[in-house]
Amino acid sequence: MIPNISKNLAWLKRNPEILNGIQHGIERETLRVTSEGLITKTLHPKELGKALTHKWITTDFAESLLEFITPVDKNIRYSLAFLKDLHRYTARHLDHEKMWPLSMPCVIKNEDKITVAQYGKSNLGRFKNLYREGLKNRYGALVQTIAGVHYNFSLPIEFWQAWAGVKDVESGKVKISNSYLCLIRNYYRFGWVIPYLFGASPAICGSFLKNKKTTLIFNKTKGNTYYLPYATSLRMSDLGYTNNSQNDLNIIFNDFNSYVTSLNQAIYKPSKEFSQLGLKSKGQYIQLNKNILQIVNELYAPIRPKRLPKDDESPLNALWLSGIEYIEVRSLDINPFSAIGIDETQIHFLDLFLIWCLLTDAPKMTSQELCDSRRNWNRIVLEGRKPGQVISLGYGKKMQPFIEIGYQLFQDLIRIAEVLDGFGDAKYQDVCYQFFSMLEKPELTYSALVMDQILHQGITSYGLEMAEKYYEQLVKEPYDVITAAQFEEARLDSIKKQYIIERNNTESFEDYLYRHAGC
Repeated sequence: MIPNISKNLAWLKRNPEILNGIQHGIERETLRVTSEGLITKTLHPKELGKALTHKWITTDFAESLLEFITPVDKNIRYSLAFLKDLHRYTARHLDHEKMWPLSMPCVIKNEDKITVAQYGKSNLGRFKNLYREGLKNRYGALVQTIAGVHYNFSLPIEFWQAWAGVKDVESGKVKISNSYLCLIRNYYRFGWVIPYLFGASPAICGSFLKNKKTTLIFNKTKGNTYYLPYATSLRMSDLGYTNNSQNDLNIIFNDFNSYVTSLNQAIYKPSKEFSQLGLKSKGQYIQLNKNILQIVNELYAPIRPKRLPKDDESPLNALWLSGIEYIEVRSLDINPFSAIGIDETQIHFLDLFLIWCLLTDAPKMTSQELCDSRRNWNRIVLEGRKPGQVISLGYGKKMQPFIEIGYQLFQDLIRIAEVLDGFGDAKYQDVCYQFFSMLEKPELTYSALVMDQILHQGITSYGLEMAEKYYEQLVKEPYDVITAAQFEEARLDSIKKQYIIERNNTESFEDYLYRHAGC
């Protein structure tokens, strides 16, 4: 039913030490909300520094949508402690506001009142702001307030030297990149297990629908809440951020050169729909360009290959010149049972699953198979806990019981866990058995547990209760790995860096826009 891993697993057992240097990074988004559960109208708090240049605390789409970013590190517990300190610091500097603990947004009465993130008057800041204005004009502001957790994962050079026979990252960029693309192909084929286990958005606030007709069920007893009984992650469904025009781009992850080439073509492919918007309205820019993708970040995907750009380099050029540096998993809902939106058991499972995706045979995908894999994902996010749910393992293949495929997957994951646990305790095996139980008992999944609470209380009441609980917890806890002095240094440094960027702004915005967005 699933690809064979035995040969590569035997190889891993002979070389377990090459996984010691796995690098992790976490990005968590969260809305700032009022005590009534409304999205805040205030600007990004000055006490948190400048969102353009702060290395840890920034904004995503809106001024009210915070984003926390941890440094890359090998130690999972350190990364989580760092993330928690960012939450502790922020909680201390919010003025009668709280951090919303759910992926789907709080009460938003007027979409037009959502303030797009502001980044100052430099060309870089105006570019980042205009990109978000483009998202608002293309898809609406409401859908951009959905929050998630992004998990960044990379393997050490020692792994690639043993696995792909490369000498170093520079000379081995194509081999390393192609291997990461193998991982991505298997993630598309089997990554539905992530929203099944960790999806935590089976319900939404009625304000999100804006009085549109819906197949969601209205919860008549508590609050303005709509839900689907077997849903796992409405965030990952068509209710979330999607771009139907991207379906025709034919971006497939079969090899590095063709992937980057197709992505480059997509960025410069005009869109009939977005061309009708125009570049300007009343003399002001309203989007970066008229193409299907304004920039590469607009590509909707549950997982992305990434490379950090240097200086003024574009993300796509960085990828083309230096290859894939790490993988960004984007299919994680906010974990409402954690004050920081994610916990250690999830990261251990993600590591296991991503290693499995890399080690398991990954035949090249056709566009039809990619579409079929998306249909599998859609079944799981909308009805993942439905008894007897079925999926297919390839275009044109017959439907099979989801639980049977899940059993086989976990058998492989447990074998990998045994290798990783050879260095000490049995934490990876414990995680496997913990989440394996959710296959037989879907009532133990995050979505089922949060559904029970939301249907009992209503989504706004539940979200506010958890937001208040975590706020009280965070403000009382001492910092763990970052000191108050370091936070202040980071804040002042962000102010200084933005000032320097703005002072050195000599190019016209039109020229900057042409160079970076082909406008």
